Amino acid sequence: MDDSSLIWDDGALVTIDQRGLPHEVRELRLGTVDAVIDAIQALAIRGAPAIGIAGAFGVVIATIAHTVDGVVDEVRAQADADRIAAARPTAVNLAWAVRRVRAKVAQGADAVLTETLDMLAEDGRVNRAAATHAADLVQRLCPDRPLRVLTHCNTGRLATSAFGTAIGTLRVLSDRGAIENVLVDETRPLLQGARLTTWELAEAGIPHRLTIDSAAAWAMATGQVDCVLVGADRVTVNGDVANKIGTYSLALAARHHGIPFIVVAPESTRDPNMATGRDIVVEERAAAEVIGFGGVATAPEGTEVFNPAFDVTPGELVTAVVTELGVVHGASALAVDDANLLPGKAIADIARGLYQRGWMPGTAGNISVRTGETAVITGSGLSKGELTEHDMVTVQVADSAPIAGSSRKPSAETTIHTAVYRATAAQAVVHIHPPYATALATRSGASAEVTFLRITDYELIKGLGGTDPAAIDIPVFPNWPDVPRIGADIERYLTDHPAAPPVLFISGHGITAWGDNLSQARDRAECLEALCELVARTGRRQAFGARDETLEIGLT
Repeated sequence: MDDSSLIWDDGALVTIDQRGLPHEVRELRLGTVDAVIDAIQALAIRGAPAIGIAGAFGVVIATIAHTVDGVVDEVRAQADADRIAAARPTAVNLAWAVRRVRAKVAQGADAVLTETLDMLAEDGRVNRAAATHAADLVQRLCPDRPLRVLTHCNTGRLATSAFGTAIGTLRVLSDRGAIENVLVDETRPLLQGARLTTWELAEAGIPHRLTIDSAAAWAMATGQVDCVLVGADRVTVNGDVANKIGTYSLALAARHHGIPFIVVAPESTRDPNMATGRDIVVEERAAAEVIGFGGVATAPEGTEVFNPAFDVTPGELVTAVVTELGVVHGASALAVDDANLLPGKAIADIARGLYQRGWMPGTAGNISVRTGETAVITGSGLSKGELTEHDMVTVQVADSAPIAGSSRKPSAETTIHTAVYRATAAQAVVHIHPPYATALATRSGASAEVTFLRITDYELIKGLGGTDPAAIDIPVFPNWPDVPRIGADIERYLTDHPAAPPVLFISGHGITAWGDNLSQARDRAECLEALCELVARTGRRQAFGARDETLEIGLT
Protein backbone atom coordinates (compact mmCIF):
# COMPACT_ATOMS: atom_id res chain seq x y z
CA MET A 1 0.00 0.00 0.00
CA ASP A 2 1.20 3.57 -0.65
CA ASP A 3 0.43 6.57 1.55
CA SER A 4 -3.26 6.25 0.69
CA SER A 5 -5.18 3.69 2.71
CA LEU A 6 -7.93 3.39 0.06
CA ILE A 7 -7.32 2.37 -3.56
CA TRP A 8 -9.73 1.68 -6.41
CA ASP A 9 -8.62 -1.31 -8.49
CA ASP A 10 -10.58 -2.87 -11.33
CA GLY A 11 -14.04 -2.54 -9.86
CA ALA A 12 -13.13 -3.09 -6.22
CA LEU A 13 -12.02 -1.10 -3.19
CA VAL A 14 -8.65 -2.24 -1.87
CA THR A 15 -7.54 -1.32 1.64
CA ILE A 16 -5.66 -2.58 4.71
CA ASP A 17 -7.71 -4.77 7.03
CA GLN A 18 -7.15 -2.83 10.24
CA ARG A 19 -8.24 -5.77 12.37
CA GLY A 20 -4.99 -7.56 11.59
CA LEU A 21 -2.63 -4.77 12.60
CA PRO A 22 -0.01 -4.46 13.91
CA HIS A 23 1.07 -8.08 13.55
CA GLU A 24 -0.39 -8.78 10.12
CA VAL A 25 -0.65 -6.34 7.24
CA ARG A 26 -3.27 -7.96 5.06
CA GLU A 27 -4.98 -6.54 2.03
CA LEU A 28 -8.76 -6.41 1.93
CA ARG A 29 -10.50 -6.41 -1.44
CA LEU A 30 -14.15 -5.32 -1.38
CA GLY A 31 -16.24 -5.88 -4.50
CA THR A 32 -19.81 -5.86 -3.16
CA VAL A 33 -21.97 -3.45 -1.23
CA ASP A 34 -22.42 -5.98 1.57
CA ALA A 35 -18.64 -6.39 1.82
CA VAL A 36 -18.18 -2.62 2.15
CA ILE A 37 -20.88 -2.35 4.81
CA ASP A 38 -19.44 -5.31 6.74
CA ALA A 39 -15.93 -3.83 6.61
CA ILE A 40 -17.21 -0.53 8.01
CA GLN A 41 -19.30 -2.13 10.76
CA ALA A 42 -16.61 -4.61 11.75
CA LEU A 43 -13.98 -1.84 11.90
CA ALA A 44 -11.85 -3.35 9.17
CA ILE A 45 -12.18 0.19 7.83
CA ARG A 46 -12.55 2.85 10.54
CA GLY A 47 -12.00 6.54 11.12
CA ALA A 48 -14.58 9.12 10.08
CA PRO A 49 -12.93 10.37 6.85
CA ALA A 50 -11.94 6.84 5.79
CA ILE A 51 -15.40 5.32 6.23
CA GLY A 52 -16.87 8.29 4.38
CA ILE A 53 -14.74 7.67 1.30
CA ALA A 54 -15.16 3.91 1.60
CA GLY A 55 -18.91 4.49 1.64
CA ALA A 56 -18.61 6.57 -1.53
CA PHE A 57 -16.78 3.70 -3.22
CA GLY A 58 -19.60 1.49 -2.00
CA VAL A 59 -22.04 3.66 -3.98
CA VAL A 60 -19.81 3.19 -7.05
CA ILE A 61 -20.03 -0.57 -6.55
CA ALA A 62 -23.81 -0.34 -6.07
CA THR A 63 -24.21 1.67 -9.28
CA ILE A 64 -22.12 -0.84 -11.24
CA ALA A 65 -24.12 -3.75 -9.81
CA HIS A 66 -27.44 -2.16 -10.77
CA THR A 67 -26.52 -1.15 -14.30
CA VAL A 68 -27.73 -3.31 -17.19
CA ASP A 69 -26.94 -2.44 -20.82
CA GLY A 70 -25.89 1.03 -19.77
CA VAL A 71 -29.10 1.77 -17.84
CA VAL A 72 -28.93 2.35 -14.08
CA ASP A 73 -31.69 1.01 -11.85
CA GLU A 74 -31.67 4.13 -9.72
CA VAL A 75 -34.16 2.85 -7.18
CA ARG A 76 -32.03 -0.17 -6.28
CA ALA A 77 -28.77 1.78 -6.39
CA GLN A 78 -30.18 4.47 -4.12
CA ALA A 79 -31.54 1.83 -1.74
CA ASP A 80 -28.02 0.44 -1.41
CA ALA A 81 -26.75 3.97 -0.83
CA ASP A 82 -29.21 4.26 2.07
CA ARG A 83 -27.87 1.03 3.56
CA ILE A 84 -24.30 2.25 3.31
CA ALA A 85 -25.08 5.62 4.89
CA ALA A 86 -26.72 3.88 7.85
CA ALA A 87 -23.79 1.52 8.51
CA ARG A 88 -22.45 3.68 11.37
CA PRO A 89 -24.66 6.51 12.68
CA THR A 90 -22.30 8.70 14.72
CA ALA A 91 -19.67 9.71 12.15
CA VAL A 92 -21.18 12.40 9.94
CA ASN A 93 -18.59 11.90 7.18
CA LEU A 94 -20.23 8.66 6.03
CA ALA A 95 -23.62 10.25 5.38
CA TRP A 96 -21.92 13.33 3.92
CA ALA A 97 -19.84 11.36 1.42
CA VAL A 98 -22.71 9.10 0.36
CA ARG A 99 -24.96 12.12 -0.11
CA ARG A 100 -22.34 13.82 -2.28
CA VAL A 101 -21.79 10.91 -4.68
CA ARG A 102 -25.33 9.54 -4.85
CA ALA A 103 -26.31 12.72 -6.70
CA LYS A 104 -24.29 11.31 -9.62
CA VAL A 105 -26.00 7.89 -9.75
CA ALA A 106 -28.36 8.86 -12.56
CA GLN A 107 -25.32 9.75 -14.71
CA GLY A 108 -23.86 6.27 -14.37
CA ALA A 109 -21.07 4.50 -12.51
CA ASP A 110 -18.28 6.43 -14.26
CA ALA A 111 -19.69 9.71 -12.98
CA VAL A 112 -19.99 8.33 -9.42
CA LEU A 113 -16.42 7.00 -9.61
CA THR A 114 -15.06 10.32 -10.88
CA GLU A 115 -16.73 12.15 -7.98
CA THR A 116 -15.38 9.62 -5.49
CA LEU A 117 -11.83 9.83 -6.85
CA ASP A 118 -12.05 13.62 -6.65
CA MET A 119 -13.11 13.24 -3.03
CA LEU A 120 -10.19 10.87 -2.39
CA ALA A 121 -7.69 13.38 -3.79
CA GLU A 122 -9.31 16.21 -1.83
CA ASP A 123 -9.01 14.28 1.42
CA GLY A 124 -5.23 14.12 1.24
CA ARG A 125 -4.99 17.87 0.53
CA VAL A 126 -7.54 18.69 3.23
CA ASN A 127 -5.76 16.61 5.86
CA ARG A 128 -2.40 18.21 5.14
CA ALA A 129 -3.92 21.69 5.33
CA ALA A 130 -5.74 20.97 8.61
CA ALA A 131 -2.63 19.35 10.09
CA THR A 132 -0.48 22.32 9.14
CA HIS A 133 -2.94 24.80 10.68
CA ALA A 134 -3.10 22.68 13.85
CA ALA A 135 0.69 22.40 14.07
CA ASP A 136 0.98 26.18 13.76
CA LEU A 137 -1.54 26.60 16.59
CA VAL A 138 0.19 24.07 18.83
CA GLN A 139 3.50 25.85 18.43
CA ARG A 140 1.91 29.19 19.31
CA LEU A 141 0.25 27.69 22.37
CA CYS A 142 3.37 25.80 23.47
CA PRO A 143 6.29 27.81 22.09
CA ASP A 144 10.05 27.35 22.31
CA ARG A 145 10.28 23.78 23.53
CA PRO A 146 10.17 20.17 22.29
CA LEU A 147 6.62 18.93 22.78
CA ARG A 148 5.17 16.02 24.74
CA VAL A 149 1.83 15.37 23.02
CA LEU A 150 -0.91 12.96 24.09
CA THR A 151 -3.20 11.46 21.45
CA HIS A 152 -6.18 9.11 21.58
CA CYS A 153 -7.47 6.41 19.23
CA ASN A 154 -6.09 6.52 15.66
CA THR A 155 -6.22 9.53 13.36
CA GLY A 156 -3.58 8.80 10.73
CA ARG A 157 -3.71 7.57 7.16
CA LEU A 158 -5.59 4.48 8.31
CA ALA A 159 -8.42 6.63 9.69
CA THR A 160 -8.46 8.98 6.71
CA SER A 161 -7.45 8.23 3.16
CA ALA A 162 -4.00 9.80 3.47
CA PHE A 163 -1.71 11.64 5.89
CA GLY A 164 -4.10 11.94 8.83
CA THR A 165 -5.60 14.65 11.02
CA ALA A 166 -4.25 14.61 14.59
CA ILE A 167 -1.49 12.18 13.57
CA GLY A 168 -0.97 14.33 10.48
CA THR A 169 -0.35 17.21 12.89
CA LEU A 170 2.22 15.09 14.71
CA ARG A 171 3.91 14.38 11.37
CA VAL A 172 4.12 18.10 10.58
CA LEU A 173 5.49 18.88 14.04
CA SER A 174 7.99 16.04 13.77
CA ASP A 175 9.21 17.33 10.40
CA ARG A 176 9.80 20.68 12.15
CA GLY A 177 11.84 18.99 14.87
CA ALA A 178 9.25 19.97 17.48
CA ILE A 179 8.30 16.56 18.94
CA GLU A 180 10.05 15.14 21.99
CA ASN A 181 7.64 12.25 22.49
CA VAL A 182 4.06 11.22 21.82
CA LEU A 183 2.05 9.51 24.56
CA VAL A 184 -0.44 7.13 22.93
CA ASP A 185 -3.59 6.05 24.74
CA GLU A 186 -4.20 2.35 24.12
CA THR A 187 -7.91 3.23 23.48
CA ARG A 188 -10.08 0.54 24.98
CA PRO A 189 -11.83 -1.67 24.18
CA LEU A 190 -10.41 -2.39 20.70
CA LEU A 191 -6.98 -0.82 21.28
CA GLN A 192 -6.85 1.37 18.18
CA GLY A 193 -4.11 3.39 19.84
CA ALA A 194 -2.02 0.37 20.78
CA ARG A 195 -2.55 -1.51 17.52
CA LEU A 196 -2.76 1.25 14.91
CA THR A 197 -1.35 4.56 16.16
CA THR A 198 1.87 3.04 17.47
CA TRP A 199 2.26 1.23 14.11
CA GLU A 200 1.82 4.48 12.18
CA LEU A 201 4.12 6.48 14.46
CA ALA A 202 6.80 3.81 14.19
CA GLU A 203 6.37 3.83 10.41
CA ALA A 204 6.85 7.64 10.45
CA GLY A 205 9.83 7.48 12.83
CA ILE A 206 8.13 9.57 15.52
CA PRO A 207 9.20 8.74 19.12
CA HIS A 208 6.31 7.52 21.24
CA ARG A 209 5.23 5.65 24.35
CA LEU A 210 2.08 3.60 24.89
CA THR A 211 -0.01 4.05 28.02
CA ILE A 212 -3.29 2.75 29.43
CA ASP A 213 -6.22 5.14 29.00
CA SER A 214 -6.66 5.62 32.73
CA ALA A 215 -3.07 6.88 33.13
CA ALA A 216 -3.61 9.93 30.91
CA ALA A 217 -4.81 12.28 33.65
CA TRP A 218 -1.87 11.31 35.87
CA ALA A 219 0.53 11.95 33.00
CA MET A 220 -0.92 15.47 32.80
CA ALA A 221 -0.72 15.95 36.56
CA THR A 222 2.95 14.95 36.59
CA GLY A 223 3.96 17.34 33.81
CA GLN A 224 4.39 14.80 31.04
CA VAL A 225 1.90 16.34 28.59
CA ASP A 226 2.09 19.74 26.88
CA CYS A 227 -0.86 19.32 24.54
CA VAL A 228 -3.65 16.87 23.64
CA LEU A 229 -4.42 16.21 19.96
CA VAL A 230 -7.49 14.20 18.89
CA GLY A 231 -9.68 13.75 15.85
CA ALA A 232 -13.46 13.88 15.58
CA ASP A 233 -16.36 11.92 14.14
CA ARG A 234 -18.81 14.82 14.28
CA VAL A 235 -18.62 18.49 15.32
CA THR A 236 -21.92 20.26 15.96
CA VAL A 237 -22.77 23.89 15.28
CA ASN A 238 -21.97 24.92 18.87
CA GLY A 239 -18.59 23.15 18.83
CA ASP A 240 -19.49 19.95 20.70
CA VAL A 241 -17.30 17.07 19.52
CA ALA A 242 -18.20 13.41 19.11
CA ASN A 243 -15.12 11.20 19.09
CA LYS A 244 -13.87 7.82 20.28
CA ILE A 245 -15.00 6.94 23.81
CA GLY A 246 -12.54 8.35 26.33
CA THR A 247 -12.14 11.72 24.61
CA TYR A 248 -14.47 13.51 27.04
CA SER A 249 -12.47 12.41 30.08
CA LEU A 250 -9.26 13.59 28.41
CA ALA A 251 -10.82 17.00 27.80
CA LEU A 252 -11.88 17.30 31.44
CA ALA A 253 -8.39 16.39 32.64
CA ALA A 254 -6.76 18.77 30.18
CA ARG A 255 -9.00 21.64 31.29
CA HIS A 256 -8.19 20.96 34.95
CA HIS A 257 -4.46 21.03 34.27
CA GLY A 258 -4.52 24.01 31.86
CA ILE A 259 -3.36 21.95 28.88
CA PRO A 260 -4.44 22.75 25.30
CA PHE A 261 -7.02 20.29 23.97
CA ILE A 262 -7.13 20.53 20.19
CA VAL A 263 -9.43 18.71 17.77
CA VAL A 264 -8.23 18.26 14.18
CA ALA A 265 -10.78 17.24 11.55
CA PRO A 266 -11.87 18.02 7.99
CA GLU A 267 -14.74 20.40 7.29
CA SER A 268 -16.81 17.36 6.27
CA THR A 269 -16.86 16.35 9.95
CA ARG A 270 -18.72 19.52 10.89
CA ASP A 271 -22.49 19.01 10.88
CA PRO A 272 -24.32 22.26 10.03
CA ASN A 273 -27.67 20.58 10.68
CA MET A 274 -27.00 19.54 14.28
CA ALA A 275 -27.14 22.32 16.87
CA THR A 276 -25.57 20.59 19.88
CA GLY A 277 -24.08 17.32 20.98
CA ARG A 278 -27.31 16.40 22.75
CA ASP A 279 -28.72 15.46 19.34
CA ILE A 280 -25.93 13.05 18.37
CA VAL A 281 -26.84 9.37 18.19
CA VAL A 282 -24.04 7.52 19.98
CA GLU A 283 -23.46 4.03 18.63
CA GLU A 284 -23.32 1.22 21.17
CA ARG A 285 -21.36 -1.86 20.22
CA ALA A 286 -21.43 -5.54 21.13
CA ALA A 287 -20.75 -6.76 24.66
CA ALA A 288 -18.12 -9.15 23.32
CA GLU A 289 -15.74 -6.22 22.82
CA VAL A 290 -15.70 -5.59 26.57
CA ILE A 291 -16.07 -8.98 28.28
CA GLY A 292 -13.10 -10.48 26.46
CA PHE A 293 -10.23 -9.82 24.09
CA GLY A 294 -8.47 -11.95 21.51
CA GLY A 295 -10.86 -14.79 22.14
CA VAL A 296 -10.13 -14.90 25.88
CA ALA A 297 -12.98 -14.15 28.31
CA THR A 298 -12.09 -11.55 30.94
CA ALA A 299 -15.46 -11.23 32.70
CA PRO A 300 -17.93 -13.78 34.08
CA GLU A 301 -20.39 -15.17 31.58
CA GLY A 302 -23.63 -13.19 31.50
CA THR A 303 -22.07 -9.90 32.67
CA GLU A 304 -24.08 -6.96 31.37
CA VAL A 305 -22.13 -4.35 29.43
CA PHE A 306 -22.26 -0.63 28.62
CA ASN A 307 -20.16 -0.17 25.49
CA PRO A 308 -20.61 3.20 23.75
CA ALA A 309 -18.26 3.60 20.81
CA PHE A 310 -18.14 7.37 21.20
CA ASP A 311 -18.67 10.17 23.69
CA VAL A 312 -19.50 13.84 23.19
CA THR A 313 -17.15 16.51 24.55
CA PRO A 314 -18.82 19.90 25.25
CA GLY A 315 -17.38 22.68 23.14
CA GLU A 316 -16.38 24.74 26.16
CA LEU A 317 -13.77 22.10 27.04
CA VAL A 318 -12.18 22.29 23.59
CA THR A 319 -9.35 24.78 23.13
CA ALA A 320 -9.83 24.76 19.35
CA VAL A 321 -11.37 22.78 16.52
CA VAL A 322 -9.05 23.05 13.51
CA THR A 323 -9.98 22.16 9.92
CA GLU A 324 -8.47 22.88 6.53
CA LEU A 325 -9.91 26.39 6.97
CA GLY A 326 -7.97 26.99 10.21
CA VAL A 327 -9.47 27.42 13.68
CA VAL A 328 -13.25 27.18 13.34
CA HIS A 329 -14.28 26.76 16.99
CA GLY A 330 -12.65 27.84 20.23
CA ALA A 331 -9.64 30.13 20.67
CA SER A 332 -12.01 32.96 19.57
CA ALA A 333 -11.63 34.74 22.87
CA LEU A 334 -7.95 35.31 22.15
CA ALA A 335 -6.81 37.70 19.43
CA VAL A 336 -3.76 37.18 17.26
CA ASP A 337 -2.02 39.73 19.48
CA ASP A 338 -2.40 37.28 22.36
CA ALA A 339 -0.36 34.76 20.36
CA ASN A 340 -3.31 32.35 20.63
CA LEU A 341 -2.25 31.44 24.16
CA LEU A 342 -4.57 29.48 26.39
CA PRO A 343 -6.90 31.78 28.33
CA GLY A 344 -5.13 31.21 31.66
CA LYS A 345 -1.69 32.10 30.40
CA ALA A 346 -2.93 35.07 28.36
CA ILE A 347 -4.84 36.37 31.39
CA ALA A 348 -1.79 35.99 33.63
CA ASP A 349 0.46 37.79 31.15
CA ILE A 350 -1.89 40.78 30.85
CA ALA A 351 -2.56 40.86 34.61
CA ARG A 352 1.15 41.11 35.37
CA GLY A 353 1.48 44.01 32.93
CA LEU A 354 -1.44 45.89 34.48
CA TYR A 355 -0.06 45.19 37.96
CA GLN A 356 3.24 46.80 36.99
CA ARG A 357 1.32 49.92 35.91
CA GLY A 358 -0.39 50.08 39.29
CA TRP A 359 -3.84 49.31 37.90
CA MET A 360 -4.24 45.94 39.65
CA PRO A 361 -2.54 46.71 42.98
CA GLY A 362 -2.02 43.79 45.34
CA THR A 363 -4.87 41.33 44.86
CA ALA A 364 -7.29 43.87 43.32
CA GLY A 365 -8.89 43.49 39.91
CA ASN A 366 -9.98 40.57 37.75
CA ILE A 367 -9.62 39.46 34.15
CA SER A 368 -11.67 36.79 32.44
CA VAL A 369 -12.15 35.06 29.09
CA ARG A 370 -15.36 33.39 28.05
CA THR A 371 -15.16 29.72 27.02
CA GLY A 372 -18.65 28.84 25.83
CA GLU A 373 -20.99 28.40 28.79
CA THR A 374 -18.11 28.95 31.20
CA ALA A 375 -15.51 31.63 31.81
CA VAL A 376 -11.90 31.45 33.00
CA ILE A 377 -11.18 34.15 35.59
CA THR A 378 -8.39 35.10 37.99
CA GLY A 379 -8.72 33.45 41.39
CA SER A 380 -9.47 35.30 44.61
CA GLY A 381 -6.81 36.68 46.96
CA LEU A 382 -3.88 36.36 44.57
CA SER A 383 -1.27 39.01 43.80
CA LYS A 384 -1.64 39.97 40.16
CA GLY A 385 2.08 40.56 39.95
CA GLU A 386 2.80 36.87 40.56
CA LEU A 387 -0.12 35.36 38.69
CA THR A 388 0.38 32.22 36.57
CA GLU A 389 -1.92 30.22 34.33
CA HIS A 390 -2.48 27.82 37.25
CA ASP A 391 -4.14 30.55 39.35
CA MET A 392 -7.40 30.60 37.40
CA VAL A 393 -10.91 29.48 38.21
CA THR A 394 -13.46 28.25 35.69
CA VAL A 395 -16.99 29.40 36.52
CA GLN A 396 -20.41 28.93 35.01
CA VAL A 397 -21.60 32.01 33.14
CA ALA A 398 -25.19 31.29 34.15
CA ASP A 399 -24.70 31.55 37.94
CA SER A 400 -21.01 32.44 38.56
CA ALA A 401 -20.48 29.13 40.37
CA PRO A 402 -17.08 27.44 39.98
CA ILE A 403 -17.16 24.18 38.09
CA ALA A 404 -16.69 20.99 40.05
CA GLY A 405 -13.10 20.27 40.99
CA SER A 406 -11.90 23.88 41.00
CA SER A 407 -9.03 24.21 43.44
CA ARG A 408 -9.28 27.98 43.79
CA LYS A 409 -12.06 30.28 44.92
CA PRO A 410 -13.49 32.88 42.53
CA SER A 411 -13.64 36.52 43.57
CA ALA A 412 -16.98 38.07 44.49
CA GLU A 413 -16.37 40.40 41.52
CA THR A 414 -16.86 37.38 39.28
CA THR A 415 -20.53 38.34 39.24
CA ILE A 416 -19.63 41.54 37.39
CA HIS A 417 -17.92 39.51 34.65
CA THR A 418 -20.71 36.97 34.26
CA ALA A 419 -23.30 39.77 34.17
CA VAL A 420 -21.50 41.24 31.16
CA TYR A 421 -21.32 37.82 29.47
CA ARG A 422 -25.01 37.13 29.98
CA ALA A 423 -26.08 40.54 28.68
CA THR A 424 -23.66 40.98 25.75
CA ALA A 425 -21.67 39.02 23.19
CA ALA A 426 -18.41 39.83 25.00
CA GLN A 427 -15.66 37.22 24.91
CA ALA A 428 -13.34 38.86 27.45
CA VAL A 429 -13.71 41.24 30.42
CA VAL A 430 -11.14 43.38 32.24
CA HIS A 431 -12.04 44.83 35.66
CA ILE A 432 -9.30 47.10 37.07
CA HIS A 433 -8.62 50.06 39.36
CA PRO A 434 -6.63 52.68 37.43
CA PRO A 435 -6.24 55.93 39.41
CA TYR A 436 -7.66 58.60 37.07
CA ALA A 437 -10.75 56.64 36.02
CA THR A 438 -11.47 55.54 39.58
CA ALA A 439 -11.07 59.09 40.89
CA LEU A 440 -13.27 60.57 38.18
CA ALA A 441 -16.04 58.06 38.82
CA THR A 442 -15.84 58.84 42.54
CA ARG A 443 -16.04 62.61 41.97
CA SER A 444 -19.22 62.17 39.95
CA GLY A 445 -20.91 61.52 43.29
CA ALA A 446 -22.50 58.60 45.08
CA SER A 447 -26.00 57.65 44.01
CA ALA A 448 -28.40 54.80 44.45
CA GLU A 449 -29.16 54.99 40.72
CA VAL A 450 -27.07 54.65 37.60
CA THR A 451 -25.66 58.03 36.58
CA PHE A 452 -23.72 58.95 33.47
CA LEU A 453 -20.45 60.64 32.79
CA ARG A 454 -20.08 62.30 29.39
CA ILE A 455 -16.72 62.76 27.72
CA THR A 456 -16.56 64.79 24.52
CA ASP A 457 -14.20 66.07 21.85
CA TYR A 458 -11.24 63.77 22.40
CA GLU A 459 -9.80 61.64 19.63
CA LEU A 460 -9.37 58.73 22.05
CA ILE A 461 -13.15 58.36 22.31
CA LYS A 462 -12.98 56.33 19.09
CA GLY A 463 -11.05 53.65 20.98
CA LEU A 464 -13.93 52.91 23.36
CA GLY A 465 -16.15 51.21 20.81
CA GLY A 466 -19.12 53.57 21.18
CA THR A 467 -21.49 54.61 18.40
CA ASP A 468 -20.50 58.31 18.43
CA PRO A 469 -16.80 59.01 17.80
CA ALA A 470 -17.09 62.53 19.24
CA ALA A 471 -18.93 61.88 22.51
CA ILE A 472 -19.61 59.04 24.88
CA ASP A 473 -21.94 58.63 27.85
CA ILE A 474 -20.43 56.14 30.27
CA PRO A 475 -22.67 54.68 32.99
CA VAL A 476 -21.55 54.98 36.62
CA PHE A 477 -22.98 52.24 38.84
CA PRO A 478 -23.44 52.41 42.61
CA ASN A 479 -20.77 50.57 44.61
CA TRP A 480 -22.96 48.29 46.72
CA PRO A 481 -21.27 46.31 49.54
CA ASP A 482 -23.08 43.29 48.14
CA VAL A 483 -21.09 42.83 44.90
CA PRO A 484 -23.64 40.50 43.25
CA ARG A 485 -26.07 43.45 43.48
CA ILE A 486 -23.64 45.47 41.34
CA GLY A 487 -23.62 42.62 38.84
CA ALA A 488 -27.42 42.55 38.82
CA ASP A 489 -27.55 46.32 38.14
CA ILE A 490 -25.06 45.95 35.29
CA GLU A 491 -26.88 43.02 33.70
CA ARG A 492 -30.24 44.79 33.89
CA TYR A 493 -28.83 47.98 32.39
CA LEU A 494 -26.95 46.27 29.55
CA THR A 495 -29.95 44.12 28.70
CA ASP A 496 -32.16 47.21 28.49
CA HIS A 497 -29.51 49.21 26.57
CA PRO A 498 -27.93 46.90 23.97
CA ALA A 499 -26.18 49.86 22.30
CA ALA A 500 -24.38 50.87 25.52
CA PRO A 501 -20.61 51.36 25.16
CA PRO A 502 -18.42 48.41 26.25
CA VAL A 503 -17.03 50.28 29.26
CA LEU A 504 -18.47 51.33 32.62
CA PHE A 505 -17.55 52.87 35.95
CA ILE A 506 -18.35 51.65 39.45
CA SER A 507 -18.31 54.65 41.78
CA GLY A 508 -15.36 54.60 44.17
CA HIS A 509 -14.38 51.18 42.89
CA GLY A 510 -12.94 51.00 39.38
CA ILE A 511 -13.78 50.36 35.74
CA THR A 512 -14.89 47.40 33.64
CA ALA A 513 -14.27 47.00 29.91
CA TRP A 514 -15.05 44.16 27.54
CA GLY A 515 -14.59 43.13 23.95
CA ASP A 516 -14.41 40.40 21.33
CA ASN A 517 -11.08 39.25 22.70
CA LEU A 518 -8.71 39.86 25.56
CA SER A 519 -6.56 42.40 23.76
CA GLN A 520 -9.58 44.50 22.79
CA ALA A 521 -10.94 44.49 26.35
CA ARG A 522 -7.55 45.55 27.74
CA ASP A 523 -7.13 48.23 25.07
CA ARG A 524 -10.52 49.74 25.89
CA ALA A 525 -9.65 49.84 29.59
CA GLU A 526 -6.35 51.55 28.78
CA CYS A 527 -8.11 54.01 26.48
CA LEU A 528 -10.68 54.90 29.17
CA GLU A 529 -7.93 55.54 31.73
CA ALA A 530 -6.09 57.76 29.22
CA LEU A 531 -9.28 59.74 28.58
CA CYS A 532 -9.91 60.13 32.28
CA GLU A 533 -6.40 61.47 32.74
CA LEU A 534 -7.05 64.03 30.01
CA VAL A 535 -10.31 65.01 31.65
CA ALA A 536 -8.63 65.35 35.03
CA ARG A 537 -5.92 67.57 33.58
CA THR A 538 -8.20 69.77 31.45
CA GLY A 539 -11.57 69.67 33.24
CA ARG A 540 -13.44 69.13 29.96
CA ARG A 541 -16.30 66.85 30.82
CA GLN A 542 -19.92 66.73 31.94
CA ALA A 543 -21.78 64.23 34.12
CA PHE A 544 -25.39 63.20 33.73
CA GLY A 545 -27.82 62.44 36.50
CA ALA A 546 -30.33 61.26 33.91
CA ARG A 547 -30.56 61.17 30.11
CA ASP A 548 -32.54 64.39 29.98
CA GLU A 549 -30.80 66.32 32.75
CA THR A 550 -27.23 67.54 32.27
CA LEU A 551 -25.32 68.22 35.50
CA GLU A 552 -22.08 70.21 35.40
CA ILE A 553 -19.52 68.91 37.87
CA GLY A 554 -16.39 70.92 38.43
CA LEU A 555 -13.03 69.68 39.55
CA THR A 556 -11.59 70.59 42.93
